[in-house]
Amino acid sequence: MTDTIYALASARGQAGVAVVRVSGEYALDGFKRFTGDTEIMYRRALLRELKRPVSRETLDNALVIAFKAPHSYTGEDVVEYHLHGGMAVVQGVLDALSAEKHYRMAEPGEFTRRAFENGKMDLTEAEAIADLIHAETQLQKNQALLQMGGALAAIYDGWRDGLTKILAYVEAEIEFPDEDLPDSIVPKITPKIVDMLAEIDAHLNDNRRGERLRNGIHVAVIGAPNAGKSSLVNALVRRDVAIVSDIAGTTRDVIEAHLDIGGYPVILSDTAGLRPDQIGTQGQDSIESEGIRRALKIAEEADIRVILYDASQAEPDQHSFALEQQDNTIAVINKVDAGIKMNHPADPLQISVTKNTGITAFLERLTQEIDGLVGKAEAPALTRQRHRDALVDCRASLGRCLNAPLPELTAEDLRLAVRHLGRITGRVDVEDLLDVIFRDFCIGK
Repeated sequence: MTDTIYALASARGQAGVAVVRVSGEYALDGFKRFTGDTEIMYRRALLRELKRPVSRETLDNALVIAFKAPHSYTGEDVVEYHLHGGMAVVQGVLDALSAEKHYRMAEPGEFTRRAFENGKMDLTEAEAIADLIHAETQLQKNQALLQMGGALAAIYDGWRDGLTKILAYVEAEIEFPDEDLPDSIVPKITPKIVDMLAEIDAHLNDNRRGERLRNGIHVAVIGAPNAGKSSLVNALVRRDVAIVSDIAGTTRDVIEAHLDIGGYPVILSDTAGLRPDQIGTQGQDSIESEGIRRALKIAEEADIRVILYDASQAEPDQHSFALEQQDNTIAVINKVDAGIKMNHPADPLQISVTKNTGITAFLERLTQEIDGLVGKAEAPALTRQRHRDALVDCRASLGRCLNAPLPELTAEDLRLAVRHLGRITGRVDVEDLLDVIFRDFCIGK
């Protein structure tokens, strides 16, 4: 936190404009050394000729913007150099900055970390910035913006404030028994804790909607050899990502492709043809055997399974049909242009990848399946496993405090619950508890 850090804030490579950001105690001093200005006008874009401080070699004609702490992204003094985007220009400025005393290259995420440490944002908002940068679909972007705006933190801070207030009453009863306090405080706080437990349970039981939206919905295409799995994946991705051949067993490994379906980020997996009897064979076939083993594992772990059949077969493949009985599964018959009708007990979708028949209907069905799995809820959802783990720990502490035999044990479990919530946003501070105590009770005359 004592060093002044710098880094390229825009993407690497040739571009019209490149932005180099500097943050720290000596950022404004560097502004003066590189521009020759003796006075600084803050929050204004100034066209300046940048020169090396010692040799006075011209580096670039650039727009320079200075921000005075705490009114900046990091809460420190910040200077942004908006350069011409040539690689030689950018590297020249970075080299010049590296020669400055107290300057060093920023570590990954260090600007945002400093913003958190300086109280400009909480941990959930900092995580949302990373999510927004990596968002590939509209729904991912919307979720990241909602979280970055503090919607998720508001829920956790609300619960934390409520528990802090409850804890303050319990602590007051324990520590200040001579004060004019209501009798039997612990039984009176029980309904509030029960209500909060119900809210936390509802938040946890979201079918991992936020995590799936952030990480991507995993869709596995499963089926017998030569059912057309690779052809379907290629058709959906609109480029050749999988080798297509009439030879059975061409696909030996799981091939993944990322695409946007209805605004949802989807990880589409092409798998080896299902022939479980092949598993355990030796020689060259052992490679296909491993591919089949991986296909079965993917089928088990996927969020949605697309079971693909070959219409030229009179009966459904038994291995594929067994997987069709699982939840979140779409049955599809391919090659319907062959003119042969498969004897299937249900009514699967009918497509022909080669003729591009039924693909639109299949995509609509897949979008409906994803929408049913993820849903479009207005309330902010959990987006990371660490949020879920902290909430599970918080819930466990609250459950224990309801059955604690002594007020001291009730208070301890409430303290743990408050800390678990504080871990999510990064706000763990005993001063909050003291503030509530002294505001609500006339303690320490």
